[in-house]
Amino acid sequence: MNPYPFEFDPKQPFVQQASDWIADVFYERLPEAGFELRDEQIYMAFQLERAYNEKQTIFAEAGVGTGKTFVYLLYAINYARYTRKPAIIACADESLIEQLVKAEGDIAKLAQHLGLTIDARLGKSMNQYICLNKLDEARAGFEDTELYDEMYKTLPDFVNNPGTMKAFYPYGNRKDYADLTDEQWAGAAWDVFQDCLVCNRRHRCGQTLSREHYRKAADIIICSHDFYMEHVWTYEARKREGQMPLLPEHSSVVFDEGHLLETAAQKALTYKLKHHVFESIIIRLLQGEIREELAVVIDEAIDQSEFLFKLLAESSRSVVASHRKEVIMSDELLREVNKFGSVLSAIEEELVFESGMFTIDPYQLTIVEEHIEMLQIALNLFKQPQGLISWVEEDHEGVTLVIMPKLVKEILRERVFSKNMPIVFSSATLSVGGSFDYIAESLGVQDALSFTVASPYDYEQQMKASVALTDDVALKHKLTLERLRQSEGRALILFPSKEELQQFRTDMAHIPGYSQYRFLFEGTSEISHLISAFQNDEPSILCAVTLWEGLDIPGPSLSQVIMWSLPFPPNDPVFAAKRRDAEIPFETVDMPYMLLRLKQGLGRLIRGRDDSGIITIYGQELADQRVMDQVKRIMPEGVELQQL
Repeated sequence: MNPYPFEFDPKQPFVQQASDWIADVFYERLPEAGFELRDEQIYMAFQLERAYNEKQTIFAEAGVGTGKTFVYLLYAINYARYTRKPAIIACADESLIEQLVKAEGDIAKLAQHLGLTIDARLGKSMNQYICLNKLDEARAGFEDTELYDEMYKTLPDFVNNPGTMKAFYPYGNRKDYADLTDEQWAGAAWDVFQDCLVCNRRHRCGQTLSREHYRKAADIIICSHDFYMEHVWTYEARKREGQMPLLPEHSSVVFDEGHLLETAAQKALTYKLKHHVFESIIIRLLQGEIREELAVVIDEAIDQSEFLFKLLAESSRSVVASHRKEVIMSDELLREVNKFGSVLSAIEEELVFESGMFTIDPYQLTIVEEHIEMLQIALNLFKQPQGLISWVEEDHEGVTLVIMPKLVKEILRERVFSKNMPIVFSSATLSVGGSFDYIAESLGVQDALSFTVASPYDYEQQMKASVALTDDVALKHKLTLERLRQSEGRALILFPSKEELQQFRTDMAHIPGYSQYRFLFEGTSEISHLISAFQNDEPSILCAVTLWEGLDIPGPSLSQVIMWSLPFPPNDPVFAAKRRDAEIPFETVDMPYMLLRLKQGLGRLIRGRDDSGIITIYGQELADQRVMDQVKRIMPEGVELQQL
């Protein structure tokens, strides 16, 4: 049986044959099905042909409406079938992977109009699944216990009734509990502090079973940037521990919204340290008949850990509009970090003696040793902050010390871009001033192809844009109500931070004019559920923090985009560190970040030739001519900014 959608001649180069068929799709097959013939799409297809033929990295910068998703999907699917290894499509976040596979999404359209059967499966991040142990803790807690009891009742029978003759299947996906708020979901979802290696329920865990499902995808596995980076960083360790890597061997990778990859890479390399996690792991050593010397040093380590994390809480200060706290390094803090490291070293020495006596379960011993090794690496990094960004977070479980690398390009170069396979970066915003040097340098890409194609839309006729040079909250509410009346709802309101969104939600409860509209708020339920509700309830208004990129709502449901503030980066430890390393921080850190997000936000409005609408931007910073000039420069051609 021929796996390809064209007659394959083994005597001819495969990529050339696939490219000829893809050209036929864009020139004839799709136009016959009612799709528009787009020169930009065909140009992009010929550019990707070279990347797949030469197994190169390519920066594919294509504006809104160029149909770039169709292009990379067709190449990825055909190449996957040729190599018999699935392609990976890595999206910026979980909400975007859902959009790709929705009933009216691009994969479904290609399957329908080209008569293809496409095997595309989702590889969702671990925190998108229930953790059975956390669910038990949540049911025994003090808040929302009835909600968690109901969640428990939805679990398949095989989870809590072990048996051999049972059919196992994936379950416990965030999307299955769409009505839960993000905070409620976090109470039962997997997090980085769960020790899956020693969990006796892992073989019946929905997260584990989902991997068995998506691994068998013949064509495409769709995941988030975060998940792909987690796969990259844990690949060797998982193989060393006898575990399967998170993703199977694959033929190519597409990074959709690829300009966000560096952040995901930093996140995957981040260390998170917590006292109660250390204590729960180290006390496993006390379960056997151990020597008194080891028991004493374990108690000392627990006491020192508790004191250190208490000191970290006292030595950190809050940052406005950020949940991250800045760590203020002092001689006392450095002294206690060194003391904790010394105690950990003492435990390691005692374990050398203990392991020879075989009094500790070897598996438990390995887990403890690896955790101590990780702690030692993290603490040594923490003491040398030049190449790091560190901060503290606090929640109901206590203090978390987070340690993140500033630069990840060396590791990316070694573990991602050295692979002999096609890698596609796809986004409307990859270049700075027409050059791809900035993204290539930050990611460690030494040799890449690149191209840019503009959006085909007539923005001069389709988009109107206004600005208000103000941060006065009362005035912004007054103007917002006027703008919402103009578009009869049908708006996306974008906020730079969760704090600003929450403040807007609090304020609007006391402003009568808002009551005539239905508002949907990010965080109140699963994100793809919210997006669907917004699209299907035409006059509704969606308020979001994470949807500056990727949201695709054509038609009248999204007729206005309001940007509540200019999306400058927060003054949290991550960006504070970047500013310290920059000669002119505002021009090289704050402005590029803001302009990139602003440009992405502008791209949410016009998603088709028949779309039209208005953009509204608030910000006192626009009174600075430098800022205003830069904002004008990124506006689509023909769109003039009107001042409110």
